[in-house]
Amino acid sequence: QVQLVESGGRLVQPGGSLRLSCAASGRTLDNNAMGWFRQAPGKEREFVAAISRSGGIIRYGDSVKGRFTISRDNAENTEYLQINSLNPDDTAVYYCAASKNPWPEMMKASYDYWGQGTQVTVSS
Repeated sequence: QVQLVESGGRLVQPGGSLRLSCAASGRTLDNNAMGWFRQAPGKEREFVAAISRSGGIIRYGDSVKGRFTISRDNAENTEYLQINSLNPDDTAVYYCAASKNPWPEMMKASYDYWGQGTQVTVSS
């Protein structure tokens, strides 16, 4: 069984930056794509970014392109999400996920394992 634990979420001012981390345990995930999703109050869970098992293929949601950067460290069994130029619309719970497949996908159904989420709040 895989456990995913996110960290790094906090209150940040508009224009600020954050780095979220997701540590995996239970087994190594170097054969699995990993992703980030977010869910704002009253909204559906939204795809943010995903990265292939090797890190060579990356996909981003349209609303975060150019501001968010996903990465992974297979030696540490950890993935990251660097978030820059934060704005209030980025306020959400951010979830880490591990896919059953090695290639990155945008659909929630492609992911077998989920973390509990970390809250990011953007406010002045």
